[in-house]
Amino acid sequence: MTLDDVPALARGCAILGTGGGGDVETGTLTAVRAIDEFGEVPLIPLSEVPDDSLVLPLSGIGAPTVAHEMLMSGEEPLLIRDEVERILGRPVAAVMACEIGGSNGVGPVGWAARLGLPLVDADGMGRAFPEVQMVSMYVAGRPVNLVVLADVQGNVTTVRPVDGLWSERISRAVCIASGASALMADYVLTGAQARGAVIEGTVSKALAIGHAVQEGSDPLGALCATLDATVLITGKVIDVERRTGGGFVRGSLVVDGTGDDRGRLLRVEIQNENLIALEDGRARACVPDLITVVDAQTAGAISTESLRYGQRVAVLSWPCDPIWRTERGLATAGPRAFGYDIDYTPVEELSHG
Repeated sequence: MTLDDVPALARGCAILGTGGGGDVETGTLTAVRAIDEFGEVPLIPLSEVPDDSLVLPLSGIGAPTVAHEMLMSGEEPLLIRDEVERILGRPVAAVMACEIGGSNGVGPVGWAARLGLPLVDADGMGRAFPEVQMVSMYVAGRPVNLVVLADVQGNVTTVRPVDGLWSERISRAVCIASGASALMADYVLTGAQARGAVIEGTVSKALAIGHAVQEGSDPLGALCATLDATVLITGKVIDVERRTGGGFVRGSLVVDGTGDDRGRLLRVEIQNENLIALEDGRARACVPDLITVVDAQTAGAISTESLRYGQRVAVLSWPCDPIWRTERGLATAGPRAFGYDIDYTPVEELSHG
């Protein structure tokens, strides 16, 4: 991972972030500064991580609206690494993005550079989700064992939760006490434990998405082709409702269709990420499938904290990683996990319904 890779990675991560994961601008600054100061970061497949070596999944936790303004000190990854090594008694061998979406997909490049470690070409979501237990490691049944958080003040908190749901409750409380933003390591794994429990190739995928948008003469068309995405609507943002509380950003936006979509209204509901797209009271797409709002001309992703009245946008949706369509995956991050009383239907079926 070089300085030249960061812009494409940021574009791809923003699109995979489904509105959340933090604004990529923050992660980009972190990555560029760290590579410039500490050097380029080797990107390695999971197959190159020895069975007994430790993988450190890192991500920011909290409300993206806060993280965008309250920047990290830069010491947080060092504090977390040191605490993990102190507790487990052996060195960390590699960093991994816990979620590839948004700033949490770009930031690990900088954190890995700061630590002088390689970055594993994988993550725990294939997108972004708002809650700690919404990771593939939890779906795969790996024990959470250890969660370590560090904040901008230098506080380090170690949690030994009994399961993934408790890791969310306790970590969220610690995050709120830190001002609704912190850096977190959860599901610290060995190479052997990571195999079959993480989503591989997602850093490379984000790079490919970024290059497709960056280099094509028709960015939106190139993006849809790369993702095999459905355009739910093209139009203008006419309403944005957004509030920060409980360590999340919650709200909704309404898009008024233009051109061929004139006369249609699409509502997208948000909890850090875009969760469900509704038209005339019917779901057009829902979690765990991905829903992303992009600029209609440039195909650049628009994060939830950057949504504004009058923006000309396209709302896209495409299928999630297969692990999220399993029974445990849907119980963890399907529509009912967010309080929606609907059954999950794959976006490819809804878009032709």
